[in-house]
Amino acid sequence: MTAIHSTDLPTLLINLFKGVLYREDNQPGWQNLIEQQTAVRDYIQLLGLELILDEAEGYAYLRQSGPEDEDGKSTIPRLIPRRQLSYPVSLLLALLRKRLAEFDANSGEARLIISRDQIVEMLRLFLPESSNEVRLIDRIDNHINKVIELGFLRKLRGQQEPLYEVRRILKAFIDAQWLNEFDQRLADYATLHAPEGEQE
Repeated sequence: MTAIHSTDLPTLLINLFKGVLYREDNQPGWQNLIEQQTAVRDYIQLLGLELILDEAEGYAYLRQSGPEDEDGKSTIPRLIPRRQLSYPVSLLLALLRKRLAEFDANSGEARLIISRDQIVEMLRLFLPESSNEVRLIDRIDNHINKVIELGFLRKLRGQQEPLYEVRRILKAFIDAQWLNEFDQRLADYATLHAPEGEQE
C-alpha cells in the first residue's frame, strides 16, 4: 500500500473544491482519494457537502447536502452555487447525454468523441432558423465553450478539425430517468423557451 503523506489530504480536498477529479487526468490524486475517501467524507460533511465517487466511470466531485427548509432550500450557505443555464446550453447537454447513452449501448469504446460539425447538426434542428450561417455557428461555438467551462466537454488538442470528448460526469448531471423523458422535455423546452431572439 502506498504511504500517505500528510500533505495529501489538503491537496486532495483543494482539488475537489476546484472541480471534478478524473482518474485519467490525475492518477496519483485518484488513488489518494480511493485510499482516503473516509477522511474526505468526514471532513466535507462538516461543511454540508457530500462526496460523489463513481469508480466505474472514474470521476468524483462534491455536492451540496445538508438540511433544507420547507421550500427545499438549504438552511446553510451554499459553498457550491447552482447555475442557471440558458436554453441552448441545457439543450446541448441533453442532446450530448442522449448521444452518450446511444454510444454506450452500441459501442465497446470507453470515450465518445464528437466533432463540432456533429454538434452543429444536433443543435440546428432545435434552434431558431437563421439566414446568417456564420452568426449561427458563432453562437453554437459559444454554447460549446460554455459546456467545456462546465466540465462536460473536453476539446482534444492537435486536431485539424475541432473534436471534443464527452465527459462521463454528464451521466451524473442528467440521470437515466430524465433521459427517458427526453422527448417530452424537448417539447417543454420548445414551449417554455421558444425565444423571440436567441439568448446566450
